[in-house]
Amino acid sequence: MIYYQDDKILIRDMAPQDAGIITREELAQGWHAVIEKYECRLKDQKEGHAVVLAAEYCCHVAGYISVYPDSSFGAFGNKGYPEIVDFGVLEKYRKNGVGEKLMDAAEKIASRYADTVYLGVGLHSGYGAAQRMYVKRGYVPDGSGVWYGDAVCPPYADCRNDDELILYLSKKL
Repeated sequence: MIYYQDDKILIRDMAPQDAGIITREELAQGWHAVIEKYECRLKDQKEGHAVVLAAEYCCHVAGYISVYPDSSFGAFGNKGYPEIVDFGVLEKYRKNGVGEKLMDAAEKIASRYADTVYLGVGLHSGYGAAQRMYVKRGYVPDGSGVWYGDAVCPPYADCRNDDELILYLSKKL
């Protein structure tokens, strides 16, 4: 299915071949990437648990995003709110509007299920661009504090500033 298209950007359902392309591109730019993450998202899509999108920029796979209509994870888990998961734009395609169009499509999909959408964002500097984008789009912290893995990180607890250290944000649609 196509969710958005103009002369340069195409937002569509992710296809199995996209998983390998994205993984190779992420590894080439120095990111920690495993194909199993994308294969899991594709499996969830096939089973009807998620909507998984890929973006193309000038006919090249450039990014991805997933929407879980009734997520069981994080600050809003099991409350009937959709969660946006695994949002990324390959570095060489950034600043071309790809991320904005992916987020627009994900929020439109989420609005079919609830009036609020949420997501978790990492806290290390690698997530800086995403953090800024979410604030500009109207996302606000949920108030539960920082999470590590699948639980709230208690005050003064030791934690590691890796991809599992996140802050949950939500937005009224």
